[in-house]
Amino acid sequence: MHQFTRRSFIAASAMLYANSILGNSPAKYKPQLSFSTLGCPDWPFEKIISFARQNGYKGIELRGLLRQLDITQSAPFKTIQSRRDTLQLLKENGLAIVNLGSSCTLHFTEASERNKQLDEGKKFIDLAASINCPYVRVFPNNFSNQVSKAAAIDTIAKGLQELAVYAANTPVKVLMETHGDAVWTADIEAIMQAANHPHAGLVWDICNMWSITKEPPLHAYNRLKKYIFHTHIKDARMAAGKLNYVFVGKGQVPILDAVDILANNHYKGYYSFEWEKWWHPEIEVPELAIADYSKTMQAHF
Repeated sequence: MHQFTRRSFIAASAMLYANSILGNSPAKYKPQLSFSTLGCPDWPFEKIISFARQNGYKGIELRGLLRQLDITQSAPFKTIQSRRDTLQLLKENGLAIVNLGSSCTLHFTEASERNKQLDEGKKFIDLAASINCPYVRVFPNNFSNQVSKAAAIDTIAKGLQELAVYAANTPVKVLMETHGDAVWTADIEAIMQAANHPHAGLVWDICNMWSITKEPPLHAYNRLKKYIFHTHIKDARMAAGKLNYVFVGKGQVPILDAVDILANNHYKGYYSFEWEKWWHPEIEVPELAIADYSKTMQAHF
């Protein structure tokens, strides 16, 4: 008969405790990792794919390629044939495109600029639908001091709703990033309630919110969870009034707390590393940052 020793009892108890914290067995909950191409603006597409595969990633979030922000005009996605070739290459490497980062911004009220922004969003929705990408990111973005906050929220919500309606006959959801002035939980919730469409959701960028509001991630999650389909994961430290990006787990943002909240609630989306190398050339090179993120997240789980 197998004897249940004190040592094995302690080990089993520790495992049960760990499982109760995660709300899931570690063997069962495997985080899906992706990274944004914002972090590697000078890499050709083939290097992005090979680096992702070699470092345990399953998804790639497209935010520009070779410093071309308009993905629809980049070589891997410009023609029907190039898209087919790209999808085949991704399949061979066990990867998926998980989000398209458009530059579409929803706060504009002047008709010609607003139409230009919405057309940008629709163009990205069309591309996403053609390459089996589930999400297109858009920005909220600013609350003008020329109008009330309520009016600004209404303008943003109507733009998000229009894009969601456009995407309604496709598998694509339009996700508004928590970004710009739309970083307070109550304001984001108001936008999403006003947009009120099954093809509208959120990219939860924890750092964007917390670095300004200092609202606990659990507070934000509890109010926004039904809208969250994708995340941006990054960390930072404040120095001399400036936000300085650092490797995940090395900064002041409670980013791993937010990751645990998502895991505890069986989040099924991607934990997408957003290393803003394009906008901040002084930060660490992508070869180190993107590799470190995968190792940190795998160790965390």
